[in-house]
Amino acid sequence: MRRSLRPTASILAAVVALALAGCSNSSGSDTGTGNTESAGNQKTSGSTEGWPRTVEHGGRSTEITAKPTRIVSTSPSLTGTLLAIGVPVVASAATTPSGMTDSQGFFSQWSGVAADRGVEVLYRNLELDLDAIETFEPDLIIGSANGGDSTLDAYAQLSDIAPTVLLDYGASSWEELADQLGTVTGLESEAADTVDEYDSWVTTQAAKITLPEQPVTALVYMGADGVWTFRADSPQGNLLASLGFTYAEPAEQFVAPDKRGASGVAIVSSENMSAALDGSQTLFAVSMGPKDVEKQLAADPLLANQPAVKGDRVYPMGTAAFRLDYFSAKQTVESLVSTFGG
Repeated sequence: MRRSLRPTASILAAVVALALAGCSNSSGSDTGTGNTESAGNQKTSGSTEGWPRTVEHGGRSTEITAKPTRIVSTSPSLTGTLLAIGVPVVASAATTPSGMTDSQGFFSQWSGVAADRGVEVLYRNLELDLDAIETFEPDLIIGSANGGDSTLDAYAQLSDIAPTVLLDYGASSWEELADQLGTVTGLESEAADTVDEYDSWVTTQAAKITLPEQPVTALVYMGADGVWTFRADSPQGNLLASLGFTYAEPAEQFVAPDKRGASGVAIVSSENMSAALDGSQTLFAVSMGPKDVEKQLAADPLLANQPAVKGDRVYPMGTAAFRLDYFSAKQTVESLVSTFGG
C-alpha cells in the first residue's frame, strides 16, 4: 500500500516554507573537520574516521554501522549540499515544479548534476512515500527536521527502513551543513575541501566587482503584501558581504510585529516599505519564479521616492538566491559579477 503524507498548502506556500526555513542565521563558512558539534545540534561519538558512529541530531540518536553507499534524501533543500560534497545519493524527494525547479521538481541549480549522477526521483510534490523509499534499499536516509520538506513526523517509520538523520537546515548555512553532512556520511575531507574551494573562488570573484552605491538590501517583492527583506546575518546577506557589499536591513520598527522572529528575514508590509528601505541605496530583488521582478518592484508607486528606485539601482538577484546551497551560491555570485564586473 502506498503510504503518503500530502501537504495541504498551495504551491506558493510550500515554496515559502522551504525558503523561510532556509533563511537562517549564519556564522559564515568557518567550518572544519575537527568540529564534533555544529549549529544543527549534530554530534558524533568515536573517531571521525571510524565506523560504526553514532550521530545525535535534534535530541535523536542514530547509529550508522558502516560508511553508507546508498543514500536517499527526503529533503530537496539538503540534496544540493549532499551532491556538492560527493555523497552517493541514489534518489531525492522532489518538490512541486515551479520556476525554481526543473520539470520533475528538482531545484534547477543542481538538477543537472543530479542527472549526471543518475539521481532518481524518490517521490514527487513532497508527498512522503515510505514504500518508494523502501524500493531504493537505502543504507542511510537523510532529511529535514523543519520546513516544507520536513519528515520529522515520520522519523520512527523512516528509521524502520534504514538509519535516519534529520537536520535543521534553518539553523545552518550551507557551509555548516556541509560540515555536518560530511561527518554523517564519512566525507569530512570532501566537505572541508568543498567549502575551502568555494571561499577561495569567492575571493577571486569579489575582486572583479565595482560596487554600486552602498548600502544594499536584498528582498523578495510580494506586491500588495509588501516585501520580505533578508537580514544581514542571512545567507543572502552574508553572500553579499563576502563580495564587499555593505548590507542594510530595515529598522525593527518597520517589521511586521508577528514576524520579527522569522529566521533570516524581516517581513515589511506595503505601507511601511518606503520607510523601511529609505536607507538602502541599491536593492536586489530575489525572484521566486516570475521574470523581471525587479521591474515590478521599481514600478510600485509606494516606492517611487525610495533612493534606489529614484536612482535606477534596482537589480535582479535571480531565483538561485532564494535558497542558497553550493550550486545556487555560485550561480548568484556569477550573476552579480556579470552585472557589476568592471
